[in-house]
Amino acid sequence: MTIINTSDLSGLPSPENLRRLFQSLAMLDAVMSPEWEYRYYSYDAHWSDNETMGSMRNGCGDDLFVLFTNHGCFLKGFAHELRQGNRSPKEFYESIPDELLPATSEPAFKTDDVTFCCWRLNSDGNWRQAGVPLPDGNDPDGSLFILSRLDGNPETYRKFAEDYYEMPVPHAPVAAIYKHELLTQDIVAALNHETELSDLKEDISEIGYPA
Repeated sequence: MTIINTSDLSGLPSPENLRRLFQSLAMLDAVMSPEWEYRYYSYDAHWSDNETMGSMRNGCGDDLFVLFTNHGCFLKGFAHELRQGNRSPKEFYESIPDELLPATSEPAFKTDDVTFCCWRLNSDGNWRQAGVPLPDGNDPDGSLFILSRLDGNPETYRKFAEDYYEMPVPHAPVAAIYKHELLTQDIVAALNHETELSDLKEDISEIGYPA
């Protein structure tokens, strides 16, 4: 199995599949954690008229923002302990195609906080990244840590959630949400017996998940 990082982005889903994955991850986190500030993943299906936004925040200063547009997808990650010393963060954005360049004006994509970025136009067959030289190391830009869970495998999230939320997480409801199956009270209760489907109305609307 390919481990996703900026040295090998072949395992990163296509923009459309990545968008659906972020919806699933955000919906799972909404069920697992009723309090938004403790969630790891989020997704805003109404970011703008023509854009949606996925994000990841781990509460320790690391984050990931993914903008989905009519032209494709732009992704920016930041590992706070790996801030690129003498390198200007603007170098990471120099190769972005014109179709996605407006994304860099979004506050979430400010160049002060970036250790890696990548993008893919809908017309492209592969993801591309800035190609900025990095120091030696197993994960010099934090992309391995931040991107490796975006492999589209529900078991990857299940293992993460058990560790992060410190509670048992069954595979079947996670897999159902990965498939975008209709969200039901049974699925919700299987993941978190303290959460009711009716409590998730606003989250479902924001995420754009079927319920």
